Order: sequence, then structure tokens, then C-alpha cells
Amino acid sequence: MYDKPLIILEMANNHMGELSHGLRIINDFKAVTAPYEEHFDFSFKLQLRDTSFIHPDYQNRMDISQIKRFTETKPPQHEFQMLKDEIERVGFISMCTPFDEPSVAVMLQMNFDMYKIASCSFADWPLMEEIVQIERPFIISTAGAQICEIDNVVSFFTNRKKSFAIMHCVAAYPTENAGLELNQIDYLKNRYPDVSIGYSTHEKPDNLSAVQMAVAKGAVVFEKHVGVPTKQYMLNDYSCTPIQFSKWLTAMKEAYEVCGVTNRRMSFSIKEERALKGLYRGVFAKRDMDKGEQFTPQDVFCAIPAIEGQVIARQLSKYVSFIAKTKIKANEAIILKNVELIDKRETVRKIVLYIKKMLADANVYVPDGISCAAYAHYGLDRFDEVGAVLINLLNREYSKTLLIMFAGQRYPLHSHKSKEETFYILSGELIVELDGEIHELKKGDMLTINREQNHSFYTKIGAIMEEISTTYIAGDSYYDDTMVLSSDERKTVFGLYKD
Repeated sequence: MYDKPLIILEMANNHMGELSHGLRIINDFKAVTAPYEEHFDFSFKLQLRDTSFIHPDYQNRMDISQIKRFTETKPPQHEFQMLKDEIERVGFISMCTPFDEPSVAVMLQMNFDMYKIASCSFADWPLMEEIVQIERPFIISTAGAQICEIDNVVSFFTNRKKSFAIMHCVAAYPTENAGLELNQIDYLKNRYPDVSIGYSTHEKPDNLSAVQMAVAKGAVVFEKHVGVPTKQYMLNDYSCTPIQFSKWLTAMKEAYEVCGVTNRRMSFSIKEERALKGLYRGVFAKRDMDKGEQFTPQDVFCAIPAIEGQVIARQLSKYVSFIAKTKIKANEAIILKNVELIDKRETVRKIVLYIKKMLADANVYVPDGISCAAYAHYGLDRFDEVGAVLINLLNREYSKTLLIMFAGQRYPLHSHKSKEETFYILSGELIVELDGEIHELKKGDMLTINREQNHSFYTKIGAIMEEISTTYIAGDSYYDDTMVLSSDERKTVFGLYKD
């Protein structure tokens, strides 16, 4: 929603309906937040209720605490406008929570930057149908909402292409540790991976660990009640004074420092690299090697200490071989500059990138991190000619596999004794030879292959197909050319991860 974590300062009724006190709160907290503006975006939030929020028969019932508080702390509309103007003047993002439809109209006239839906208004469809028409970002609290209700609200805002975040929130004032339920942040993130998830806090102001854990769990929006106590106005048990809020921000900043970077692999310090370098095993020759001789990991051994410029164990793989540029004696260190490195892992990397592109172009989606297997029947050097990538999605009494082939690839002649399978073309075209008969399949076509039927297939332009079959049993593929099974590179398994 913003480039930095968003922190919402909730004034609620802590202005006590007095303009000067509200202005003081805004400015006192501006002084607190200023040193942290490099790290966070800050929004100051007001609440707005029309008289229609309270039934006419109850509007004078000062014996009902909520009605008394709302009535006594409601500023005149022109003063409410002045509070909003001050919020923006000092550099806060302005935000407001409406509790009824007339308040939405007033907020729209005042042109707030963002809007909040309170937990008590969650799935209040008359109010939400009104507020969703506003072209501004929304923050939505979920206290007391059943998961089916959250599903419906997320769908409601998503289908209308709104920018919004949902907040884990517990409506207990204040919330004790045992009731914080911070694992709900994980739950909401997993259930709604494309939605920003936040944390609206009601714990006591001296509780700093809760927000640090919320940071660690990946919340990106945070809400905290704030106010300034005076001799006339006391603060409730869950609102922060400026001093308490400063400590809360410091705790958040420390949590982000501890958690480090997100959505990418961390960088490594020189200190860390030095500590590890002394423990890396170097690669040494098992035997004498002549200049120009090609050798593999089977011709070397690994041991410490490694010397500067030496090939190390992590650079070895069944996909890596070397050609000596000079004579190398037994037990001598393999120096990188003295060998030509042949690394077929780059071939695998290119396969992965091309698979991602083909799936994206075809709008075919697979689970993040799913295991894939590149079948290179005659080795990776010939993968572009003979091979395919198989993604096993399900294997029970029934099986479903995605089979991806690049343009110009063929799959060798084979049969199955136990498995019966049906090909369904999702993208591209496939030419199947089935017991000597040619079948040309295009997108949307299906073909069933019975047990013990010999079949091979080929694609000129590339293809993605579903293979729907009976249970896959290892070893149930019988190839016409037995050399297919002799290559060490026949099957390369890797995970397919999002970028």
C-alpha cells in the first residue's frame, strides 16, 4: 500500500471534543514520529459519527456509556475539519472511520487520504456499499469476524479492484497477552496472499513485545490508539502517551533491524564470509592429470585447508566437470584459473526460466515451490531435442501431472503396464504416435492411452498438457531404446519458486 510500513495513530475520542486538545495531540505526536519518518509512513486517524448512528429514542440516554462518550466528545463539523487540516498540514496521511452512511458523505466532502472500516462495521453491507464507491485506499479491521465473513469482504473489495489491507484485531480493551492471537497474522497472510495484512493493537502501552512479534510475522500496517493525558483528561488503558509511543516505535524499528530484508536473499557480511572461508573444503586431485584431460568429481577429493583461488566443494556437482589447462599432480590443489569449468547447472537454470515463461504465457498456475523433474533421456546436452518437464500435482489412486515440452522436443517411444493415461492439451500443439497411428492434438483436445500401448510424442511449437491417469508407479515406463535409462542426467529434480 505504501513503500514503507504504515503506522496509523488512532485518536478516536481522545480529543474529548475539544479542538485545542485535539490540535495538541496531533502536534505532540508529530514531534514523536518525525525521527522515524525514514523508516515508516504515518497516518493520523479520526472517527466520525452522524446523529443517525444512535436511535432517536436513545440520543439523550447518558446512562449508556458509549452514547454518553460519543455525544460529549463529538466536535462541531467545522472543528472536525480543522483537525483534519492540521493532520495534513504537519505531514500526516489523513484517515477517518465512518460509522454510518451520512458520515461517508461528510468524509468524502472533506477528502481524506484513506478510510478505515472499524471491526464493529465489518460486513455492515449498507455502510460498505456506500464507502466502497470512494476511490481511496481502505484499512479494514476484523475483530469478531467469522472467516466466511472475511472471505466475503475480501472478495467484495478485490472484485471492485480496491486498494485495501485487512487488520488482525482483538476487540478487548486492553487485550491481555493470552488473548492477542498473533498467529492470526500468519493465517490471514496464507489465506489471502495478495492482500496486505496488518495488526490493530489494543494491548497495554507498555507491552512492546507484541508489536515486535507482529513485525516478525510480516504485518505491514499497524494501528495504535494515542492521546495526551492532562489534569482534565485521563487516558484509557490501551492508549499511548507520546513517551510510550516513542518507545513503541523504537521497539518496532529494532524488530525490523532484527528481521532484516524481505522478499530476497540476505547479503553476507565480510565478517561472516571470513568465518566460513576457513571451513570450506578445497578440491584436490586424486591422481595425476594431463593438460587437456577432462575430469569429474569422481577424480578429486575434498579437504581443508583451502587456499586462495582454489575450487571448493560447493562448486562440485554431478553436472560439473573440468578440463585441465596444465598438468596437475595427485594431492595438488585444483586452482580455478588452471581449469576450464563445464557447468551444466546453467542449462537447468535456463530450463527453469523457460518453464516459468511458458506457464505464465499460458495462464497456467502451479503451487509455489512445487517439485518438478526435467527428463533428459540422453543427457542435458540433448535436452532441447529429447526430453520434457513433468510436474506431479497429485498421485493417489488417480494422478494428475503437468507435462511441458519446448518447441522441437520429442519424448521417446515407451509404454506402461500398469498406468492408463489421458492427455489434455492446455497450450500449444502435440503430435502423438500411438501404436503407429499419428494423432495431431491442439489446445482443448484429449487423447487416452491404454495400458501397454506404445506411444511417443513430439511438438513443433511447444506444448503444455495435463496427464490424467491411474496411480503413477515408479519403473512402470518401458522404453523401446534401453539407452534412455543409462544417462546419469536423465532426471533432474528442482523446485519451481516464484521470483
